[in-house]
Amino acid sequence: MRYFVELAYNGAAYFGWQRQPKQVSVQATIEHALQTILRAPALEIVGCGRTDTGVHASKYFAHFDFEGELPRGFTSRINKFLPASIAIRRIFPVETEQHARFDAYYRAYQYHITGQKDPFHPKTRLYLHNLTRFDQEKIQAAAQLLLDYDQFLPFCKTGSDAKTMQCQMHRSEWEFNGNNWTYHIAANRFLRGMVRLVVGMCLSVGEGKVQLEEVKQAMDTQTRLQKSLSIGPEGLYLTEIRYPYLEQ
Repeated sequence: MRYFVELAYNGAAYFGWQRQPKQVSVQATIEHALQTILRAPALEIVGCGRTDTGVHASKYFAHFDFEGELPRGFTSRINKFLPASIAIRRIFPVETEQHARFDAYYRAYQYHITGQKDPFHPKTRLYLHNLTRFDQEKIQAAAQLLLDYDQFLPFCKTGSDAKTMQCQMHRSEWEFNGNNWTYHIAANRFLRGMVRLVVGMCLSVGEGKVQLEEVKQAMDTQTRLQKSLSIGPEGLYLTEIRYPYLEQ
């Protein structure tokens, strides 16, 4: 049978979702828990996407195949086994052809920035000193500009193996609340490093280091910005994944 897993994780201690040699990943940590409790050493789990080192997920889906039904109280048991940084919300059976990665048609991220230094949350939001140096109207205009396009080569990290730069953008906007800023972005898919590059671009425009016209020209010609800036991973969260059959 195929099972879907809904989970959340704090990515600060992990080298991203994907299993990597000699590194601690979210995927490998969950697989070890499943293999141990179910006594299935060959069991593998497939995630809905690859989050980078230090990136978090407040809502994430994955699937795995297992012959037979899960033991009673399995969700509670695996949560006790897993570290505090990973929480399993629910595990439920689905059709065998349903796929956590390929069937997702909507993905949403948030990027959190604070202007107030907080020693208790240094790895879950980006701290920027003196937010008043940024022009909020210019930042918002830079974000809104992206909604006019469906090709995003300027915001794809070099070395990507993506076969197409096309993304259907659903949302791109900033929410300013005093010292706490949140960027909201949603699309059918994302390119490697895309959200962090977009946030960096918006901040660069807001600080006057990059002009909005430069961004528009880069998007029109599908060429990279000369002053592109990838912001740190600590403020980035995957927040929503949608599947047509789960909504039904």
